[in-house]
Amino acid sequence: MGLIEKLQRTNNMICPWWLCYSFDNPLRRIFHKPEPLLAPYLKPGMIAVDIGCGMGYFTLGLAKLAGSGGRVIAVDLQQRMLDALERRARRAGMADRIVLHRCRPDSLGVEGPVDFALAFWMAHEVSDKPRFFREIFALLKTGGRLLLVEPKFHVTLRSLERTLAVCREAGFRALEEPAIALSRAVLMGKG
Repeated sequence: MGLIEKLQRTNNMICPWWLCYSFDNPLRRIFHKPEPLLAPYLKPGMIAVDIGCGMGYFTLGLAKLAGSGGRVIAVDLQQRMLDALERRARRAGMADRIVLHRCRPDSLGVEGPVDFALAFWMAHEVSDKPRFFREIFALLKTGGRLLLVEPKFHVTLRSLERTLAVCREAGFRALEEPAIALSRAVLMGKG
């Protein structure tokens, strides 16, 4: 069985660190430019959390938008992802505004409050979605927002609708459906 078949047959699998190079690269900027994509949601001085940050493709963009007075909490399960992000953040001169946090499979373990949460192409990997979204809801300030983005090639509309039902049960309300290339996206609000 080939690698792709193994990946496709595994449910709720965490993306391995080495596979991130396939979609965390300069060519991705053709489809997903972090700063313009996230600018409507994060202003200078705000605090954001990048959940499932990987090697920091969006974390660095969030850090630029948050500015020197803001902060980004970069959360991932895999230490190799966080190590790669730390190197990138140092090279970009933004290590002082990024807090690296290794979570556990059963808890983010992040303390808030935060203004904005990003879950980009990762929620489909979470096995306990009710707990996951309740934890994000508790982490956000009143008026805080969650941008939930899932890959169209991997997450069906029906699957996203089930996830959105879980989000509503956690207390979120859908605010809008931003157009994001190759993705199904919903901006969720608290309060």
